[in-house]
Amino acid sequence: MPGAGPSGDAAAHRPAPGPHAGPPASAGRPTDLSPKGDGAARPAAPGPQAAVPGIPGTGAPAYPAAADPHPAAPDAQSVSASDTAPTGADAAAPVQGAPVQDRPAASGAGVRLDRRASDEGGGGGDDYTLQAPDPRVAPEPHAAVCVACRAGRVDDDGYCENCGHAQPRERDHMEQERGPVAAVSDRGLRHHRNEDAFAVGTTTLPDGSPVSVAVVCDGVSSATRPDEASLAASRAANASLLDALPRGTHPQQAMHEAILAASEAVNALADEQGVEAREHAPQQNAPACTIVAAVVTAGLLVVGWVGDSRTYWIPVDRSAPAARLTEDDSWAAQMVAAGLMGEAEAYADHRAHAITGWLGADAYELEPHTAAFKPDRPGVVVVCTDGLWNYAESADEMAEAVPTDAAERPLHAARVLVGHALDGGGHDNVTVALVPFPAVPQGAGSA
Repeated sequence: MPGAGPSGDAAAHRPAPGPHAGPPASAGRPTDLSPKGDGAARPAAPGPQAAVPGIPGTGAPAYPAAADPHPAAPDAQSVSASDTAPTGADAAAPVQGAPVQDRPAASGAGVRLDRRASDEGGGGGDDYTLQAPDPRVAPEPHAAVCVACRAGRVDDDGYCENCGHAQPRERDHMEQERGPVAAVSDRGLRHHRNEDAFAVGTTTLPDGSPVSVAVVCDGVSSATRPDEASLAASRAANASLLDALPRGTHPQQAMHEAILAASEAVNALADEQGVEAREHAPQQNAPACTIVAAVVTAGLLVVGWVGDSRTYWIPVDRSAPAARLTEDDSWAAQMVAAGLMGEAEAYADHRAHAITGWLGADAYELEPHTAAFKPDRPGVVVVCTDGLWNYAESADEMAEAVPTDAAERPLHAARVLVGHALDGGGHDNVTVALVPFPAVPQGAGSA
């Protein structure tokens, strides 16, 4: 398994709940064992990066000293997922079935587990016949009309008063293209809301060279306000990167600081609950999410992460090998790293997706992972949540799913990848950002 470093020391934990029903056929393992628990083992700082074919110059230290800041900071442009809205057919697509409420999960030491009612049982109660609209009742002027029956009025809670369907929300499907970077996020086919978030942006380094940034976060569904956690983290990390890079901060140091900023933003959500709210609901976990991000500059690729969201390297020349650049903070990854299980056996276990690192006030201790690479050829960086990689887990599988023209048409390619996950079952929210890596000019240096 090509990776950017170890996922951390094995964490002590209690066995997680039993297997879930309904794993995606292509994944061969439960799909919705996302994070949950009382605390996390401290992940080990990643060591020197393993050599990745086509990406020489690996082995950069995890936390290099920052470069001297430059006084001039050009204006940065960025956009977060919350600034976008459903477009075109997505805004008018019917929403099938009634919302499914999340089920609280049991706690374990060092891991967070997620159990969702939508993945258990037959799920036969999601579809029902629409009631015929009453022709004597006309929608109020300027009132929202249901996208499913096209006749009922939508109430303040977002449900049709005629057929009962929940209406699409702003975050159900989001798309954004900023310069060469593009991202798409979709609610998926099983969950009643989208708990993923992304933020993308572009700016310039002090020498005037362009830099692209992509941040993707996956909310922990079993925690409180997971959608707010992912949104806060993606915005904070993106803003931190776009502020630090133009000032001359080394991209790897900027990535480390951005993850810390994202963690502080998520922790602040727990502080907002107040002591009284926590006393009345002590069983609720603090808001939490995973994070993965990429920075692309001239000749340098930097990635950072906490949790099990991933980054892949896909070369334009598909005869060259693809590579996975991150290592999951998860139970399965720890079992493999410790030599206790083979990869196939570990990821087939019902505890596979229990994560051992996340952003949140109840995380034991935060240790951001960062890695730097110097690709020697053009390619595209895939930054995604497990809602995508569950259906294209290995680097070769991801390369097969990524369109060959992804570097020239990143938004189209991101849409194709989301469609790939939905066609595979769409068991989870799906978010992917694509960052093209340009060819390095002959003889050019790198940051």
